[in-house]
Amino acid sequence: MASKRTLVTGASLLVLTGVVLGASKFRPVQNFYYALQIERTLDRYAQTDTTKTGVVATIDASGREASLVSAFFGLDGGLPSIVSDWAVCKGAGGADGMPVIFSHEVDVNTLDPGDFKVVQRSGAIGKVTCLTLAPADDPGELRTALLAGQFGSPGDPAISVEVTGDILSLDGAITFKGTQVDVVPLEDGPSIVFAETVPSDQWELGKVATQIPFGGGSGCPDGTKQIVRATWNGGITKPGGAPVDGDEGALYQITIELSDRTEQTTSPIALADTGDGDNNHKLCLDTDATVKSVAFPAGHVTDPRKDLNPATSIALAR
Repeated sequence: MASKRTLVTGASLLVLTGVVLGASKFRPVQNFYYALQIERTLDRYAQTDTTKTGVVATIDASGREASLVSAFFGLDGGLPSIVSDWAVCKGAGGADGMPVIFSHEVDVNTLDPGDFKVVQRSGAIGKVTCLTLAPADDPGELRTALLAGQFGSPGDPAISVEVTGDILSLDGAITFKGTQVDVVPLEDGPSIVFAETVPSDQWELGKVATQIPFGGGSGCPDGTKQIVRATWNGGITKPGGAPVDGDEGALYQITIELSDRTEQTTSPIALADTGDGDNNHKLCLDTDATVKSVAFPAGHVTDPRKDLNPATSIALAR
């Protein structure tokens, strides 16, 4: 499933960058300019399950089970009214925002708002108006769906998300139907919720990020021996809103296992997949030792509500 990395789709990335997935702030007139040029390719609207399939498997060939990794109540009525309708999905303006992350990449053609059941603390059922996979649409990233709708309030927040329809993995092998996850509360800061080794055909060494703050992210430098993708449950920026860069990259702690089975901690030689406004980072390593886990210290990045991150760590997916 190809995505369009052009100025035409810049608006969708711009809105998610500045509002839900946490990148830089832009002037309203600039937002509107790009919104007028949008051609969305990853937004969905059906209020019922439209997928017709006989797939019932929930475990892939490697033995990894389909699951919802995270649902993050990122914004309460915080999606900007006019631009979000143009750039995120129609109906997103003024809505709540909730990134939901899957254990595997998903097929957008099987992904519908009607596939999700959002339950609030009172027992009320929230409404998913529309959703999009943008801007996390580089190769290997199609696991973050931004849900827009009405998911409660600080007094009656969303507490769980369940997949009630057939959402299939990108390869069509497994279904996420029946999976469920508790919602990360609105007041909590962002955390790393998924990490994996990036296949070499997705490396893009030496790639330069776009000169505008959305679109294609940067690549690792030549000489990189291994890349790990770290996925946060929502977008992040420096406190104050500036984009994350190498200063934050140096704070990542990577635990590796050496040939003698001893473990050692190292940091990336560079941080890549920056400049595109999504919730993924590529950690560029100068070692080919087995990576066991990724960690990041508390208090250095924020979500769109300006909540600081807690200390966070995750074992690599196998």
